[in-house]
Amino acid sequence: MRQQQDIRLCVIDDIKSVVDMISRKPPWAEYGIEVAGTALDGEEGLRLIRETQPDIVLTDIRMPRMDGLEMTKAILEFAPACKIIILSAYSEFSYAQQAIRLGAMDFVKKPFSLDEIVNIVLKAQQLCLQERQELAKIQIMEEKIKESLPILRQEYLTFLMQHQTPEHSARSRWEYLGIPLAQQDFIVFIAEIDHFAEKYQHQPVQEIELIRFSLQNILEETVSAWTNGIIFREATNRYVCIINGTDPDWAGQITEACCTHVSRYSRCTISIGLGLCVSTIQELADSYGQALSALAYHFYTEGNAVYSYANIVNKPRTMNHYSAAAEQDFLFALRSGNLEKSRAVLQNIFDALLELEPLPEPQYVENIGYELAFRICRVMLEQFPYEKVQLLEQQVNQLRSRLHPTLQEIRALLNALCAEGCRWIEEERSRESTRIIHEAKAYILANLHTSLSLEQVARQINLSQGYFSNLFKKVMGVSFQHFVMTEKMEKAKAMLIEGLQVQEIATELGYEHRRYFSEIFKKYTNQTPSEFKISYLGKRE
Repeated sequence: MRQQQDIRLCVIDDIKSVVDMISRKPPWAEYGIEVAGTALDGEEGLRLIRETQPDIVLTDIRMPRMDGLEMTKAILEFAPACKIIILSAYSEFSYAQQAIRLGAMDFVKKPFSLDEIVNIVLKAQQLCLQERQELAKIQIMEEKIKESLPILRQEYLTFLMQHQTPEHSARSRWEYLGIPLAQQDFIVFIAEIDHFAEKYQHQPVQEIELIRFSLQNILEETVSAWTNGIIFREATNRYVCIINGTDPDWAGQITEACCTHVSRYSRCTISIGLGLCVSTIQELADSYGQALSALAYHFYTEGNAVYSYANIVNKPRTMNHYSAAAEQDFLFALRSGNLEKSRAVLQNIFDALLELEPLPEPQYVENIGYELAFRICRVMLEQFPYEKVQLLEQQVNQLRSRLHPTLQEIRALLNALCAEGCRWIEEERSRESTRIIHEAKAYILANLHTSLSLEQVARQINLSQGYFSNLFKKVMGVSFQHFVMTEKMEKAKAMLIEGLQVQEIATELGYEHRRYFSEIFKKYTNQTPSEFKISYLGKRE
């Protein structure tokens, strides 16, 4: 068997003694060189070379039937790496130069010594060995590239999902990586495993990897039953699929089949966001972005469904509407500890949002949910120490730390916070002193249209003025006079915004003189009623 480092040599000359001398006298085997054969004319030599595929050829320039020049040209056509050494007399020097131009490695002038022959063959041997090493390196690199092609494809496709790239370079890279899709007309969809963090956060890594692998297989088999597609993982719980096509209804059928098969053949379900069709590789990022936007709308679902970007883009947008008045009703109900009323108002707030067509951006509704949750915490801080309210904040922050909470989870959080807050309020009111002061507070709020003296309210709840004053400040944290003034001024602000005249407001709040009311209002807000009204409504009374 030929050794990896053996170099094969053929000797061709029309003088047999020259051939014998070159092929037999030097100890070629000691140099790692094997004489593969000899020939006495060009035609025989060419046949020999085709059969033995030598690394080095020593040939005379002048031979019968086919000279060395013609043979050199023929050899290099089918064996361009072969090292050809020309043997030429001084008078044939121009032929030798021509052979060099054709691609021969070197020449030796006759007469020559064996040492000259050995030296030039060893020089050719070194060139052959160097080329073999370079070729081996290239082959190793090609093998490594071949082995890493799936990873390189995924990295490149991931790049295309995020960035637009010039079409010509994209096509070249696409072909080099052997991506098995046509280079035009694409649809992208994104599949995300539902409730992945909650279900699998405590599972061993091997178990999670097995689940991800099996889901990718299901998706690949489902898609391949319809069309060519390529699926790759984008995140721990997310897959991206690219298919060729132009029919959104057909793509919808494929994605519905993916949801059905994952649910049927695994313990998981998936949510899918489906982008629109794009024409070029350069536009893949557009379809991906659309699929991502559509996926976000599973905020409104329990998962195991397809949401198409066409549902968003083909419908006119409505102004997102969130009623501040409804929020105030909710907070009033919460402050009163009325759980049934609080939950009913919450229900109305979200029902109004869900009636919008198309549905509002999920992030908008999510932000409303968190804002209401923190409002609940602030309302609780009005009556309870931070150490206690901190328990509610922890529940809010725990959900906020989740990557993709659903609308149902946010509403469940709000209902739980309401229940806890109202329970605290009920417990607080069950205490006698608190119950009495809340009775006084309710009386005050119902009679803001009167002068509301300390004596009047104390008599209403059957307490002495002094005891009532101290108890009120202890429970509420502020004096009776400050509380009454604050409530009247806050109501005055609301009435000004509603467009009532200053005189009407003063009378409604039990002030006989408009001027006195205006002085109190300015002390409270650092603005006159008219200035306050202008700052909100932008017009004079």
